Amino acid sequence: MKPKRTILCVDEDEHSLSIYKIMLTTRGYRVIACSKPDEAIAVMKAGGIDLVIADLPMPKLDSRGLVDQLKSISPSTPAIVFIAPSGACSDGVLADILLSRSNCNSAQLLDHVRSALVRKRGPKPVVTRPEFLGHLSQPHPG
Repeated sequence: MKPKRTILCVDEDEHSLSIYKIMLTTRGYRVIACSKPDEAIAVMKAGGIDLVIADLPMPKLDSRGLVDQLKSISPSTPAIVFIAPSGACSDGVLADILLSRSNCNSAQLLDHVRSALVRKRGPKPVVTRPEFLGHLSQPHPG
């Protein structure tokens, strides 16, 4: 069985966090939901996060700074960031994927989650079978 991938969801809206949690846990992901920036930073510092999903238009939080802080803690961890429909505050954000909440449904978000996790993991390693290599190193009859 494949180990579960851990996704950190950051949003000040508890309703949105519960939707992310249900949608992602039913697909086999482990979800850590945070509505406060200091919680998200502590979780990221503890390690083990495979992906961040954050909502950028958070009036009570400096979410742009939060995403940048999370990426500085773990630069290789991909971040999917939802921006306001106007695209405000999206310049210079260290996100791997920027999405507009108004133009992204659940299926599209799940596709982005899968592709971001594949990119983090990288290409599958080349598997070499010893019996094949041994056959190549033997002298050819002849």
